Amino acid sequence: MRTPSRLSALRRCTPAAALAACLFALGTAGAQTPSAPSAAASAAPADGAATACPATLQHTFPRLQDEKPQDLCQYSGKVVLVVNTASFCGFTPQYKGLEALDSKYRSRGLVVLGFPSNDFSQESGSNKEIADFCESTFGVKFPMFAKTSVRGANANPLFKQLALASGTTPKWNFYKYLIGRDGKVVQAWSSMTAPDEAAFVKVIESQLAAH
Repeated sequence: MRTPSRLSALRRCTPAAALAACLFALGTAGAQTPSAPSAAASAAPADGAATACPATLQHTFPRLQDEKPQDLCQYSGKVVLVVNTASFCGFTPQYKGLEALDSKYRSRGLVVLGFPSNDFSQESGSNKEIADFCESTFGVKFPMFAKTSVRGANANPLFKQLALASGTTPKWNFYKYLIGRDGKVVQAWSSMTAPDEAAFVKVIESQLAAH
């Protein structure tokens, strides 16, 4: 459709009192109004926020206490210590040290994540029984997830990634994997490393100091 000329438009501007308004309208007729952002552009920030979660944490696991799905992306930007646990192991008292570690450094950005596993035949209870044991015996309050496999073909996706990035799979209960704020695996430690061991804590502190 052709746009009427300014002259013809002026002829329609009657009475004379409306002439000024018409002239103003015609003066702005050629100006282009900025178009509204496209749907894709509007979605860009949301997409950017989604990609902020590192691949290491792009997993969902059921919570130990009630099996409600938990998205690990909620821990993006934190220093994450992942530990495979068991209730009937010689290293089970490490729960106390892990809880102390989580409590001491939580405000600085540390979170301990516990994954009970029966891969070494030392975790036979139900999820509820494990949760009750951890809380009543060691006062565990750090996030715990439903019983899972942590090695071999049946290992859950997180532990497969941890094994690939660190070059080691859990050889026993209470293996420890540290993930930095950037989502990269920093280091892995065997069951023999106690949660309060000086060298171990030093690495955690150095990661907490990094921004």
